[in-house]
Amino acid sequence: MTDPNPKTLALISHDGKKADMVAFAMEHKDVLRRYELVATRTTGQLLRDKCGLNVKQMLSGPMGGDAQIAAQVAEGKIEAVFFFVDPLTANPHDPDIQGLLRICNVHNVPLATNAATASFIISSKAL
Repeated sequence: MTDPNPKTLALISHDGKKADMVAFAMEHKDVLRRYELVATRTTGQLLRDKCGLNVKQMLSGPMGGDAQIAAQVAEGKIEAVFFFVDPLTANPHDPDIQGLLRICNVHNVPLATNAATASFIISSKAL
């Protein structure tokens, strides 16, 4: 039986962490299919192509996708954010990234910045 009002998860990954996101999604594909999924453009396309997941794609991160997802978090439309961050690479859109992280904290939305934390959240039955 499918949930008539599934919860929404946001999936984002920096370029250096896209392989980690795909591996995470493959490992948890059966669980992820129970949710509405939104992602930034490139991450969303990878998840569609490599994992066969139905993902609503926002703009790419540098073009405003992080800000689009932050707005949805602020509106209470997203249950959790899995944003696999590459801490060793500078990003030109860092203010948007920091804004998204801040919005998750302000609105008490679970936020995973790596696969270990995302796996813990998704398997905890908290969502």
